[in-house]
Amino acid sequence: MASQVIARLCPVCNGSVGAETMRKGDLRLVRCGVCAMVYANPVEPALASGEFYDQLAAPFYLSPDKLESDYAPARFERELRLFRKFCSAGRVLDVGCSTGAFLFQLQRRFGKDYEALGMDVSRPALDYAEGKGVPVMREHFLTASFEGQCFDAVTFWAVLEHLANPRAFLARAATVLRPAGLCFVLAPNFRSLAVRLLGWKYRYILPQHVNYFTSATLARLAAEEGFGLIYSGCSHFNPLVIAQDWKRRGRPVSDAERAKLLKRTTGYKQNPVLKPIKLALGGVEAVLSKLGLADNIVMVLQKPGSRG
Repeated sequence: MASQVIARLCPVCNGSVGAETMRKGDLRLVRCGVCAMVYANPVEPALASGEFYDQLAAPFYLSPDKLESDYAPARFERELRLFRKFCSAGRVLDVGCSTGAFLFQLQRRFGKDYEALGMDVSRPALDYAEGKGVPVMREHFLTASFEGQCFDAVTFWAVLEHLANPRAFLARAATVLRPAGLCFVLAPNFRSLAVRLLGWKYRYILPQHVNYFTSATLARLAAEEGFGLIYSGCSHFNPLVIAQDWKRRGRPVSDAERAKLLKRTTGYKQNPVLKPIKLALGGVEAVLSKLGLADNIVMVLQKPGSRG
């Protein structure tokens, strides 16, 4: 990545006053003095432009372990359950679709109900998605014309934490949604138990994550872009990540190791012998979710208006 870095204002309130709250190598996190949003400042140009994700595609997104995990039936079970609850049919745009696994599962299970389209800045990832039968659009989300198309739902699954300007992406989502259309967001939870226990040692505090949301800061950002909040919660809990990162004491986790653990945990979820453990962990996750301490924030936002 280039050496000249880019200074940022707060991505939620555009404030310029912030105090350093954490450092991890070259990554510097600051907390906004106005809205308490935590974000990386400064950031590398390749992260701000998205160029970095073309470089990351082969070693991580297209690694056999990552692909096997992403395309396993258990991988998007929470997201699919939530999505079906609020959007039973319609046109769906998955922004940051990566290799297309969410849309692949949506089409495979409920294909007659949806017309799907995926977008991503990583061209190799889109090549793979297209090869799996997922329709893709090879334009930048912020500048794509869409030729007058509107969508019933736009999804940002683990995307907003990567964006130097998440506000622009939410604003753009509002323009391409139909009246009363839905925007689904999943992002890492900076109030999670993992962050509280591990601090900077947590593997998901890393340079490509430039925004560190809480439910409050994410809800404020969505509200300022005109969205109504119809669901807010927390999901996911992986004790293996906490155990591994605790033992590593902050030593870097390679892309290969991250992909290997994803494959391993997905395999555990699908192993019927481990069903009692899965149920027990589900109970722990439910408690953490109620306390706002699970790994991810999940929100369903709604554009103003009524369905014609």
